Amino acid sequence: MYTPPAFRLDDRSAMFATIRAARLANFVTATTDGPFATPLPLFLDESEGEHGVLYGHLAKANPQWRTPTIGDGLAIFMGADAYVTPAWYATKQQTGKVVPTWNYVTVQARGPVEFFDDAERLLDVVTRLTTLHEEPRAVAWAVDDAPADFIASQLRGIVGLRMQITHLEGKRKMSQNRNEADRLGVANGLSESERPSDRDVAAQIPV
Repeated sequence: MYTPPAFRLDDRSAMFATIRAARLANFVTATTDGPFATPLPLFLDESEGEHGVLYGHLAKANPQWRTPTIGDGLAIFMGADAYVTPAWYATKQQTGKVVPTWNYVTVQARGPVEFFDDAERLLDVVTRLTTLHEEPRAVAWAVDDAPADFIASQLRGIVGLRMQITHLEGKRKMSQNRNEADRLGVANGLSESERPSDRDVAAQIPV
């Protein structure tokens, strides 16, 4: 990932926070048939390995897991993002030498990929993933709310994914390369947006 020094995110705890906050990742593998990419909910187990391990599952019908992977897998997590209009820059009034851009946060994790179909491991992954996303609900649904034989049949239709993270890269592009007046203009402009993600970006701009 191309990351100018001003936008580099090196804080591992901040990168982990972005991974945990992302509700969906893009899981990418390179193969002799070309690249495969599948949108997947993944969860991070920080207790495993030096940089943690990602878990998830794919449909058994998905050819990505059957096609031998060349090198590492790649998981791409996106945080808040927003379009930035040059109209918000103070520099526009001074010189007019401004162009549009995009502010965003992203984390990319790479590592060796393992696919598995062991029912016990699959149930563990499905249960942990479900608990993660159901926990905030007032009345949470649990895997064991469904009949055991039904869950067993559903597990036969998926394949587990385990990717040990060996390389972690983060990028936070939040107008750090602009002067203070320009940053303030962007923050004010985005804070007035109706889009929640725009207001989230506004709060992250250093002013």
